[in-house]
Amino acid sequence: MDSVKDIVADLMRGLKNRKPPKDDPELLLKKALSKEELRHTKFRYFRRGILGIAVDSSVRLYNLNLHKSGLLAKLAKKSPVIKDIRFYIGETT
Repeated sequence: MDSVKDIVADLMRGLKNRKPPKDDPELLLKKALSKEELRHTKFRYFRRGILGIAVDSSVRLYNLNLHKSGLLAKLAKKSPVIKDIRFYIGETT
């Protein structure tokens, strides 16, 4: 019988070696946005095909909404489960 210490060590080793899925919405978003945009946004949720992204100012919110259709098309090419993006003002730290 394995000790709890050995079981936990094996579990932690397995979690460390696990890679995120290629269609992870947060990783796709990081690839789609520029470095400047990433500094002012934060991935918050992905539910029922909708990405929720917090933005730190109304100016950034407006700018991202202007480019929403292009960003959505770029993300949908890589992952067809992404149906919409919702930007809102919130904490980005």
